[in-house]
Amino acid sequence: MISFVIALALSYFATTHFGKNNQASQSNHASIDNTSTDSNSSSSSTEKFTDNSEVEGKGTVVKILNDDNKAGGDNGSRHQRFILRLDSGQTVLVAHNIDLAPRIEMINEDDTIVFKGVYVSNDKGGVIHWTHRDPNGRHEDGWLKRNGKIYQ
Repeated sequence: MISFVIALALSYFATTHFGKNNQASQSNHASIDNTSTDSNSSSSSTEKFTDNSEVEGKGTVVKILNDDNKAGGDNGSRHQRFILRLDSGQTVLVAHNIDLAPRIEMINEDDTIVFKGVYVSNDKGGVIHWTHRDPNGRHEDGWLKRNGKIYQ
């Protein structure tokens, strides 16, 4: 699953440039601090957690992408995809498994999305996935929330 999401993210980011370079560091479960008090700060919100860490945060939809309906990857799951911009300016790709969780219907640019999932770092801002329940019970559940409704 992780290799599928990474391949998906690399494919997307190879054709479109979003975000900025980032560095991951210390925690295995963290909230994304997506506020910035200093407009000249070079601090990225990803400095508060590590690659493959459980994260929570919120952002604004800046681009809605086509679903990934490919039957490849680790399990061939379909994913709803969109780009969120955090308050810090960082962008992340959200890959929401629509074979395991309901699609966010009527999603629009400028919508606010609150999320819990797994962050995978890359040099374009990163990917948030595992935004659903684990049907096998081996992984912490994630979710997306829009207008008070949870998609899990």
